[in-house]
Amino acid sequence: DMKTDLNLLLECLKYQMDCPISQKEALITIYSICQQNSEASEYFREIGGLMFINDLAKSSVHCIVKEAALFTLGIIIESNVYCQQTLCTSALFEDLILFLINKDSGVNLKRMSVYVILVLVSNNSNGQTYVRDTGCIGLLLQLFRTTLSTSEMNLSNENTNQCYQLWSSVCSTLCACVNNPQNEDNQNICCSVFPYAKEWLESCTEPEIIRPICSFLGLTVANNTYVQKYFVSVGGLDTLAKVLIKLMHDSCVSHSSTKLAVVVTKTLDACIANDSAVGVVLTKYHTVSELLKLLSNDTLDTGEKISIILTIGHCTEVCEENQCELLQNNGLPLMIQVLTESQDEELNKAATFVLQNCKQMTEQLSLKINDNLLNMNNAEELDVQVRKRSLQDYWKKAKDILHRINLIEKEHNEERAQGGVFVDRSSEANIEASRYHEVNPDNPKTCIERTRKEVHCPQLTSKSVNEVLAPFVNSSLKNEIVNTMDPANASTRQSEQSNIPCSVNELQTGSVLQSHSINAKTACVKNQSVLQTGTLMHDYHGKRQVAFSYCIFFLPNLDQHSLYLETSKEEKSTSTTSATHKMADLRCLGCTAGGLSFNSKTFTKMLQSCRYQCDHHKVILEAEERYKKELRKMAVCNNSRYTTYE
Repeated sequence: DMKTDLNLLLECLKYQMDCPISQKEALITIYSICQQNSEASEYFREIGGLMFINDLAKSSVHCIVKEAALFTLGIIIESNVYCQQTLCTSALFEDLILFLINKDSGVNLKRMSVYVILVLVSNNSNGQTYVRDTGCIGLLLQLFRTTLSTSEMNLSNENTNQCYQLWSSVCSTLCACVNNPQNEDNQNICCSVFPYAKEWLESCTEPEIIRPICSFLGLTVANNTYVQKYFVSVGGLDTLAKVLIKLMHDSCVSHSSTKLAVVVTKTLDACIANDSAVGVVLTKYHTVSELLKLLSNDTLDTGEKISIILTIGHCTEVCEENQCELLQNNGLPLMIQVLTESQDEELNKAATFVLQNCKQMTEQLSLKINDNLLNMNNAEELDVQVRKRSLQDYWKKAKDILHRINLIEKEHNEERAQGGVFVDRSSEANIEASRYHEVNPDNPKTCIERTRKEVHCPQLTSKSVNEVLAPFVNSSLKNEIVNTMDPANASTRQSEQSNIPCSVNELQTGSVLQSHSINAKTACVKNQSVLQTGTLMHDYHGKRQVAFSYCIFFLPNLDQHSLYLETSKEEKSTSTTSATHKMADLRCLGCTAGGLSFNSKTFTKMLQSCRYQCDHHKVILEAEERYKKELRKMAVCNNSRYTTYE
C-alpha cells in the first residue's frame, strides 16, 4: 500500500547516498505519490521523510539531487498545510536565498528554489512575513528585472526558454507574496519594479509575457490606493490601454488575442477599482468603446463577461467622458440585453452596476441642462432689458432732434414772414392740387402728379429712388415715393418744364445717401430708419431750383412711417420758403450752392467752413455730429449684438 511504499522509498534515499541517480528516481517516485494527496504527505511527514529531504537538499553535492529534493519538498508542502507550517521557517528561506545567489547554481536549481518559496508563501501570512523579513522578496525582484531580456525573446532557444521559465516562476512567486491574504507591505515593496513591467508591456505583446506581468500588476495594485496612484504616475495605465487597443485590433484574426485582451481588462479594473477618478486617463484611448467591442465577442464565457462589465462600471462610475462614450456606443442597450438574457446572478449584478451609473449620469445631465436653461433665460431677459433701454434712448434722442428742428424752422419762418419775403409754396401746391382734383377727382394718380409738379426733379426716376431708398424705408413708404416719382408722370412733367433748370442732377442725391450709408456701416444696426430733411428754394430771379440737403440718422427699430410723416411736414415747411434779392447775400453756402456738385462729405465740409450758417443747416450739422459720436460708442459696445449692414 501507500504507507509501505513511502517507507521503502525513504530507506532507499538513506542507503543510496553514493548513487545520485538512484536518489533522484526515489525522489521522483515520492512526489508522484504525495502529489495532491494530503494523507500521503502527512504520513511522510510523520515518518520523518519531510525533514530528511530538506537536509538532503542542503547537504547533497550533486545538483540533480538538490533539484529533485527541492521539487519534492514543494509538492509535499503544496499538498498539505501541516507540512507547509512545519517547513515555514526563516532558516529555510535563508537556505533558499543561498541557492539563488550562488554563482554555481544553475537556472533549473534557482527555479526549484523559487518554487519552494512560492508554496511557502501561498495562502500563508507567516510565509509572506518571512519572505520580507529575510530579504528574500528583494532578491525575487532583482530576478524579475535581470533574468530575462527584452531583446532575447526567442523561446525556441533552450537557454532562453529556461531563463523564461525562471522569470515566469518569479512572477508567480511575487504574486503570492502580495495576495491571498493581501499584504500591503509587500505590495508597497513590489511596486518598485513597475517601470520595468511597463517596459515589458511596451516592447512585447506575446502572451508568455503579458499574462505573467498582468497577473503581477493586478495583484500588486489590488485594494491599495497608494500603489494604484504610483502605477498611474509612471504611465502604467496608459500602457495597459494601448496594449488593449492593439490586442483588440488583433482579435479579429486571433482568438488568443481576445483571451489576452480579457486578461488586460482585469488588470485595468484592478488599477481603477478603488479610485474610479483615475479612469479619466482612459478617455483619450476610448477604452470604454474597446471594452464594449470585447463584450460583444461570442467566444467569451460568463466569468470573462463579468470582468469586462465590472471594468466598464468602474470606468463610468465618476467619469462623465466615459459615461458619454458608453451611451454613444450603444452601451445601454447592451447592458439591458445582458440583464434580460442572462440567468447568472453575478453577471446580472455587474450589469445592474453599469445601469445604475447611467441613471446617475442621466440625473446629473438633467440638472446641468436645467441650470443651463435657467442661465440662458436670465441672460436673454437681461439682453431684452438692455435692448429696451437702448431703444428708449434712441427714441428720446430722435424726438429731441425733431423738436429742435421744429422750433428752429418755426422761428426761421416767422422771421422771414416779418421781413416780407415769405412765400408759402406749399399752399400754392395745395391750391393747384385741389384745382386738378376738381377737374379729375377719380384719378388720384393725376392728382398726385399735378401736386408734385412744382417740386419735380427730372433726374430722380422711380428706379433710382428704389435703389437708393430700398435699404432704408419700408415697403409702404417706398411705394409712396415710387408713385410720386412715376416715370410716366415724370416724362409729362419734363415736357412741360423743359425750359426750367434743375440742380438736383448736380447734387447727386443718390450718391449722398449711399455715401452716408457706407460711412455708417460700423454702427452695425439692424432695421435702420432714415431721417431726412430737405430744403426747396427759389432764387431771386424766380427760376425754380431744387437743392436737397440730407441729414441721415440710423435709428434702430423706429416707426419709419410715423417718422417719415413728421419729417415730411418739416420738409414742406422748409421747402415753401424762398428768398428775395435783399436776403440773398445773407444766406449760408448751403442755401446758395444749388448749382454745384456735392456729396455727403464735401457738403458737410462746405457748411463747416461757412461764416454764416442758417439755423436750418446749423441744426443739421449739430445733429450729424451727435449722431457720429453715438455711432462710435455703439460700434464698440454692441459689436457682438448686431450684424454689420452690408
